Amino acid sequence: MKFLHTSDLHIGKRVNEFSMLEDQEYILEQILNIVDEHKPEGILIAGDIYDKGIPGVEAVTLFDRFLTRLHKKGLAVFMVSGNHDSSERIDFGGRIMEENRIHIAGTYQGKLDRVTLSDEYGLLYIYLMPFVKPAIVRRYYPEVETYQEAVEAILNHEEIDNSKRNILIAHQFITSGETRPEQCDSENISIGGLDNIDASVFEAFDYVALGHLHGPQRIGRDTIRYAGSPLKYSFSEAQQIKSVTLVTIAQKTEVTYEKLPLVPLRDMREIKGPMEALTDPKIYSQANTLDYIHATLTDEEDIYDPIGKLRSVYPNIMRLDFENRKTLWNVDAKMAATDLEQKNDMELFEEFFEVQNNVPMSVEQKEIMQNLLEEMEGDLS
Repeated sequence: MKFLHTSDLHIGKRVNEFSMLEDQEYILEQILNIVDEHKPEGILIAGDIYDKGIPGVEAVTLFDRFLTRLHKKGLAVFMVSGNHDSSERIDFGGRIMEENRIHIAGTYQGKLDRVTLSDEYGLLYIYLMPFVKPAIVRRYYPEVETYQEAVEAILNHEEIDNSKRNILIAHQFITSGETRPEQCDSENISIGGLDNIDASVFEAFDYVALGHLHGPQRIGRDTIRYAGSPLKYSFSEAQQIKSVTLVTIAQKTEVTYEKLPLVPLRDMREIKGPMEALTDPKIYSQANTLDYIHATLTDEEDIYDPIGKLRSVYPNIMRLDFENRKTLWNVDAKMAATDLEQKNDMELFEEFFEVQNNVPMSVEQKEIMQNLLEEMEGDLS
């Protein structure tokens, strides 16, 4: 049985004030083409369907068209809410949609939704766990304090048959012991990782389809995976290759996956160099000038209207920075000032002495200087 795993669509998102709707429509069309080519049984959408709790009309319309086309292709849809979604809005109409094999878990209500499928290898259970916080789970299990305890309580109260094949769809921040997954600027992670959950809680599941982090990656083991977002939503993701994950489950011990690459309408790229080079046709003609661009200019001299000059070549430039001797000096000066603030008088004098004499202070010299500084402090007080 084959499933397509994706997440973090963030439909309706704006990046640096650029609407991503056209790019999202383009990438959803690619996902539909992948469905036609690989013919999975269903699609696992692991949260953050929308970018806001109250999405705009255009965002809702786009996702509605996507769901409708998936249904017409005969796919079962399994979908959970993410931290960006309004769980109640995601739930709306869910019971009606379920009759059309569109299974939605927006809010946690004391028990996970479970869908039963079967093939020549027997029964397969798909569990849907929407994004949860401890406060939500505490309504049902008052002893819960942390995210780890919340997910443990949820799964411990489920009657999971380990002899059958089990899939879980979830939208949480998962770690594995001391190993933390790759993160991006566009993700919303609690300070200090207070929302992390260890991958060991998923031992009963043959495949865990995760959402929340935007880079495709495994965590803990190969069958606990983040599919990643289908589009780049920050320049920290510029080097990532976006994809959807095709998961094949035969017998219980036979789970394989394949990352199927996605090609965006407009990529998100970083370019660096002097203005003359970045606006040279020989340079810019080698890539799509309509991509979303973060440019770093290295010219030493001031340039009149640099953003205007760059925008004439790269109309979708999102960010402009400068890197030259002046900016590097400013950075060094700030670091030096911070360094001075963190050193005491004795440390500063030792450095001064060594610069002047080309040798460090002796133990006796340090003692003399330390006594002088203490006497001066006494006189001032």
